[in-house]
Amino acid sequence: MTKTTKMLNIVATIILHIILLTGVLHAQDFATVIRVIDGDTLKINYQDKEQSIRLIGIDTPESKANKKANKDAMRSGQDIATITAMGKQATAFVKKLVKAGDTVTLEFDVQKHDKYNRLLGYVYLPDGRMLNEEIIKNGYASVMTIPPNVKYQVKFVNAYRNARENGRGLWR
Repeated sequence: MTKTTKMLNIVATIILHIILLTGVLHAQDFATVIRVIDGDTLKINYQDKEQSIRLIGIDTPESKANKKANKDAMRSGQDIATITAMGKQATAFVKKLVKAGDTVTLEFDVQKHDKYNRLLGYVYLPDGRMLNEEIIKNGYASVMTIPPNVKYQVKFVNAYRNARENGRGLWR
C-alpha cells in the first residue's frame, strides 16, 4: 500500500467518524399508518405499538370544537364553525395523501415526544415526499415552530409563503 493510499484511507475513516458522530447518517424508522386523526396528527404502528405522531413544524385548524378551537377563534376573530370547517378540509387533504396500511418513514428531531407523550416527527410518504411539507405547500397548514425541533423551519416558512401568495388550499 502506498503512502497516498494509506493517507486516503485515514482521511476517509476520519470523515466517516465525523459524519456518524454528527448524526448526518441515521437509521430510518418505519411505521404503518393506522388512521389519520386530523390534519397534523396520525395514529401509527411504530415499534409494535399503536402511537400518535404529531407532525413537527405545522399546525392545521382544529376539526372539532374544543379548547384550542375556542382559543384560535378568539385569536383570529373567526367563528368556531369556520375554523372546524377548515380543519375538516385539512384532514381530508391529508387523507388523500396517506391511507391506513401505508408504510411511512419517520424522521425525528431533537425532541422525540411532546407533553402529551405523542411522537413528534417528520413523516415521509411511500413516494419519498415529506408529509409535513406537502400539507404546508398545498395551503392546509401554518408553520408552527417549537424549539428545539427546528430542522426544517426555513423550508416550511418558504412553502407557507408560496402557498399564501398563490392562494392554495385554505388560502383561496
